[in-house]
Amino acid sequence: MKITLITVGKLKEKYWVQAVDEYKKRIGKYAKIELIEVADEKEPNNASEKDIEQIKDKEAERILAKIKDTQHVVTLEIHGKTYTSEKLAVEYQRWMNTGKSDVVFIIGGSNGLGEAVKKRSDQEISFGTLTYPHQMMKVMLMEQIFRVNKILRNEAYHK
Repeated sequence: MKITLITVGKLKEKYWVQAVDEYKKRIGKYAKIELIEVADEKEPNNASEKDIEQIKDKEAERILAKIKDTQHVVTLEIHGKTYTSEKLAVEYQRWMNTGKSDVVFIIGGSNGLGEAVKKRSDQEISFGTLTYPHQMMKVMLMEQIFRVNKILRNEAYHK
């Protein structure tokens, strides 16, 4: 399995970078993983709805430039389908069984995802309706990818 994470914005705090590096190392035992950070757009003070949409559209262009036509795209969206870790493992296995062995996960910027990225998405998942910092979501997603691989191999960790 090849996993790509595309995220908007760069991790700055050392503790997030260390967490991401640790999970990248752990996941690397099970799958090839690539992390891509695209630049976020600067948001002006008192941004209008139109400004926000333009920001999302520019970020969407950067995201879409990193995706291949053959990749299965999974976006993290608040209104996506929620999974338990075990059900996500079943879904991950289904991807592999149906030839979707090159999966891209996308975490948008602070304003969300542009419509073009949503249209390109093959599947939307949600970590619930709470709001999390984007840096934390990257770590949480990577932890779940690691957990899914442990579950599928019946290895201790996930209980």
